[in-house]
Amino acid sequence: MLVNELKSLLKEDRRFVSRDGELLKNAIIELALKLDSNLIRLLLKNEKIKRHFFKRIDDVLIFDKEKFIKFIDNKEFLPSSYTVFKNKIGLATEENRYIAKSREVVLVWPYKDCILEGGQDRSDERRKEVFHNVILAPDEIDRLLEPKVFTNFRRVNRDGEHLLDGFRRDAEINRKRGLPEDTITDNLIIKGNNLLVLHSLLSEFRGKVKLIYIDPPYNTGNDEFRYNDSFRHSTWLTFMKNRLEVAKELLKEDGVIFVQINHSPNAMNESPELGYLLVLMDEIFGRRNYITTLIWKKKSNPSNTEKLIGTVTESILMYAKNIDKVALNLLEYKRLYKYMDERGEYNLEKPLKTDEGIYKRETMKYAVVNPKTGKVYYPPSGKRWTIGKEKMEKLIQEGKVVFTETEVYIKKYREDYLRGDAKLFSNLLDNHGSLKSAKNELQKLGFPREVFDSPKPEKLIKTLIDMVVQNEKDIILDFFLGSGTTCAVAHKMGLQYIGVEQMDYVETLTVQRMKKVILGEQGGISKEVGWRGGGDFVYMELMKLNEVFVEKIRDAKTVEELLEIWEEMKRSSFLSYRVAPELFDDNLEEFRTLSLNEQKKLLLEMLDYNELYVNYSEIDDALYNVNEEDKRLNKEFYEGA
Repeated sequence: MLVNELKSLLKEDRRFVSRDGELLKNAIIELALKLDSNLIRLLLKNEKIKRHFFKRIDDVLIFDKEKFIKFIDNKEFLPSSYTVFKNKIGLATEENRYIAKSREVVLVWPYKDCILEGGQDRSDERRKEVFHNVILAPDEIDRLLEPKVFTNFRRVNRDGEHLLDGFRRDAEINRKRGLPEDTITDNLIIKGNNLLVLHSLLSEFRGKVKLIYIDPPYNTGNDEFRYNDSFRHSTWLTFMKNRLEVAKELLKEDGVIFVQINHSPNAMNESPELGYLLVLMDEIFGRRNYITTLIWKKKSNPSNTEKLIGTVTESILMYAKNIDKVALNLLEYKRLYKYMDERGEYNLEKPLKTDEGIYKRETMKYAVVNPKTGKVYYPPSGKRWTIGKEKMEKLIQEGKVVFTETEVYIKKYREDYLRGDAKLFSNLLDNHGSLKSAKNELQKLGFPREVFDSPKPEKLIKTLIDMVVQNEKDIILDFFLGSGTTCAVAHKMGLQYIGVEQMDYVETLTVQRMKKVILGEQGGISKEVGWRGGGDFVYMELMKLNEVFVEKIRDAKTVEELLEIWEEMKRSSFLSYRVAPELFDDNLEEFRTLSLNEQKKLLLEMLDYNELYVNYSEIDDALYNVNEEDKRLNKEFYEGA
């Protein structure tokens, strides 16, 4: 029989076989679409299969990939118990589309960094946690991307956590950075699905974010990425596309985005996502807006578990929203110079900055002496010098300080704009911390080294910020916040930040780390920037609806627990329009025969993902039980004070 012969043949290629010995339908289809040479050679080995899936035109043998894919995708080829049961209760599969044309949304995602469970000795072992991706087709998306209701508001400062009394909107700060005067100037850390949070941020922060840095999952095949009726690779690209498109809307016209990505072969020894991500970002941001690819050296030597040539670096793709608007240190040729001397063109800049709140530093209020006249200068009230006394004296000796009757200026030459702390910016970041140093930073703060598989060092993030940010009040966004490095660095540098994270460790790790920052911890870049503590941030969460059931299903350990959740779902949740509960109940015994993983996947698909969180448009509906204080703060967030 052709089906059995094809199954036996495909099992000869380990790329198509799971650890349990089952054929991976989606992996086969994906490589067929790519016209994978090894797959085609394998099919040509069997005459019957060759006759069925190849056709001869003149002297050329042509692979009929559409016929092959339809055959593989037929439920008769791999009619798993899960697929059979799913078809019985009426859940449909989605069609695959080209990424560029796809309007699908990938909503739920496996997280690259997971807390270690018992029995797992190393952070790089294949994880046991299973996450399911839910992919919504356009006709399933109703109110999914509408602004959501926030809850659990609190302000965190040196004195601890406090109920939020309102959002700050500092008109003077906003004037300095060229934003509307009523823009929120609070630092924000938000818990919730990042796609939905990003869309909720649009009303307040559209076109206002200066820099975005993200370190998303790399899709290496080592993160137990499970997919629903789609391909591992294309699902990842769709997931990234959904989020990058809305991220672009949040960027200022002169804004820049950094996206970090691994470039080791994945678990199937296929090429990494780096090249595909580059093409995707070309499509979203435009090829003209590509700036460079930065290379970060994450470790000195490859792991002894790596095959062939070990990889010790990662890439960071750097794109502008509008390259013509970017006043970037790297794009120095766009800078206008007002003065000229024997060294070349230069500008004059006052070495002063605000000396208030978290920026207050008494050590930066020293006397500056003009060596020619003996006149002494101090920073004016409310200000401090931007550079230390030793560096100021060196610049005076080099003739780079200009004194007037009342002011002190620094000569800034072309090479000075290209340099950060006297080091030329390069796309090779080979002395910017490592995975080891990043884990050390977490450990010194009292967190386990293994809490994250691949944290990033503060020095790396500071360098990226230095490349782009000239205004100390600019807004930084990280919507894969993880352990909170981006927010920690931005806080120490006096920048406004927004961090988004869905996992529960946002409270047990990220928020706790930021509390230590506020109290003046001396790890990471603290000594370099003279950090002594201070400042605050606002914490808030998306208000859960069906997300409550997503979490319960994820955490369930037995089929009995899942069946209890199902009964609660029927009473309290918003089920998908495709679900007929009575059909499920009629087949409960068959449901019990599925694996726990398949049972969870099935229940997740029964939820209406338009109802994961409460929509802001329904904040006054008594059905959602939003309290009066949350109503007030949400209306202030979305509509202003």
